[in-house]
Amino acid sequence: MTQHPLYPKILVFLQFGLIGLMLLFSKGVLSSLLGLTIFFIGLVVGIFALLRNRLGNFNIQPKMKENAELITTGIYAYIRHPMYLSVILMMFGVLVSSQTLLEALLFALLIVVLLLKAKKEEAIWSQESEEYIAYKKRTKLFLPFIL
Repeated sequence: MTQHPLYPKILVFLQFGLIGLMLLFSKGVLSSLLGLTIFFIGLVVGIFALLRNRLGNFNIQPKMKENAELITTGIYAYIRHPMYLSVILMMFGVLVSSQTLLEALLFALLIVVLLLKAKKEEAIWSQESEEYIAYKKRTKLFLPFIL
């Protein structure tokens, strides 16, 4: 299934669908100071990641763009997927604000989808770049120094 040409599109659809459902059923991130703080931290992580990347370099689908450049500075010096960490933190802020079983289930599914996207991207990069294999050995997936 991971080789099917629709697989990257399905993962993106699931990611945004789950985010949309979480936001739809949420009480709103503004209903909790802790949730808002976590959401804001996630937003800052995403901004730092975007500042290190050039606009045409990243891809929302787990596919390699033509002439893609490996970014290894800034937040990318510590984690390989800061944009996914950003989404996880922001949606965790939504979860903390709502605290429902449905939100927890949607959040867990979102993490699974982001892990699948990350693993797909890493498999592609590892096939294409020796530099990426070395980069992968010295960085973590989502959480600096931990995971």
